[in-house]
Amino acid sequence: MMQPEAIPFLPRGVRIHRDTVRDTWVLLAPERTVTLDEIAHAILSEVDGRKSLQDITASLAARYQAPEEQIAKDAAGFLGALHDRRFVDLA
Repeated sequence: MMQPEAIPFLPRGVRIHRDTVRDTWVLLAPERTVTLDEIAHAILSEVDGRKSLQDITASLAARYQAPEEQIAKDAAGFLGALHDRRFVDLA
């Protein structure tokens, strides 16, 4: 599980892109694509290489008026899975 102090960032060659044909957001990497749902896009839109997971969690909790503990669990799990697949790196 990702630690609250971890600073996630998108590595070189990975980016968030709006697929206008399918009217959805995708995460693009060399020879790989992941379709993002609304929650995944909200989490990744906070990833800027400067904010820690804790900062991202606080921002999302304030934006969606949701419990910070639940968002922390979901965001850590999601970003951890992307890290395992090399879509996200940690600083």
